[in-house]
Amino acid sequence: MRTLGLLGLSVAACAPVAGEAPSAPAPAGVSGALFVAGKFENRLAKVDLATGEQVVSVESCANPHELATSPDDRYVALACYGGTTVDIFRTSDLGLVASHDLGPNARPHGIVWHSNGHIYVTAEGQQAVHVLFNPQKGKSDVSLSFATGKRGSHMLAVSPAADVVWTTDLGSRTVTRVALRGEGPPLSVEVGEEPEGIALSPDGKTLWVSARGSDKAFALDPQTMEIRQEVDTGDFPLRIAIRPQGDFAVTSDLADGGLTVIDLANGKAVRSIAVSSRAEAEAKTQVTILWSPDGKRIYVAETTANTIAEVDFATGRVLRRLPGEGGGDGMAVIQ
Repeated sequence: MRTLGLLGLSVAACAPVAGEAPSAPAPAGVSGALFVAGKFENRLAKVDLATGEQVVSVESCANPHELATSPDDRYVALACYGGTTVDIFRTSDLGLVASHDLGPNARPHGIVWHSNGHIYVTAEGQQAVHVLFNPQKGKSDVSLSFATGKRGSHMLAVSPAADVVWTTDLGSRTVTRVALRGEGPPLSVEVGEEPEGIALSPDGKTLWVSARGSDKAFALDPQTMEIRQEVDTGDFPLRIAIRPQGDFAVTSDLADGGLTVIDLANGKAVRSIAVSSRAEAEAKTQVTILWSPDGKRIYVAETTANTIAEVDFATGRVLRRLPGEGGGDGMAVIQ
């Protein structure tokens, strides 16, 4: 199994890469905003996608990681991995409107703001998933908590009906299915080495997992948790994200600075996109990936370079590099 030297991300390692040019204005027709969690400097920032400029930056909690926007795009939720809270900010000005404490040793990480209005978030330190009702309300408390029983429940996916969540459990090398409506205990299966990335197809029929230590993506039956297919990826696929149209998935291959494109119709890797070179990979440390809502672009967090690469999906070309202040990692976008 590969060592984690590339992931030894300390505050000392967050200096920008020399020679990074300022971001260029957007390609024609691109608008909206990108939100970036800077985990080294405890910041939350907003980038105007039309100009490519950072327009707001505020202090956040310790070691902030994943982000999710509300269904109406009015709020963005931040998982405070270095603490115990999920914090809610207005997308307009990043004003803090609510903070929800998940309890001792929570270490919230993976987060989904579902179309039903609830937030689903892993609490890695508690080996659990929490559900927040009406999270934008200042007095909304944690409503439900479900145990995974596995070490390092890190990222998660939620079913369209919000009756099931799935987590990747780094410490246990498992993926866990948790029924939220009393359908029995959690079901866990081993999936490669260090499964971390996770994404559910839009139709809810296939669960995709990237196992960073195996250099593979796995397609699972989301009900039985049987592994249906394995796909070779690039080096150290830390994340996997499915295009909103449901036709392709992309893995973020940290160790070689690329993206592996998987055709979901046949489960085959069809091409790779070079975001940076292998020689640059450790200096940039490519982590989180995020599709634009229209599926035309991929945003790629280059954490130790303090940049977000904006990639045109059709051509594979890096269009520009946006600000990723303070070790940008978690991202969310509105269009």
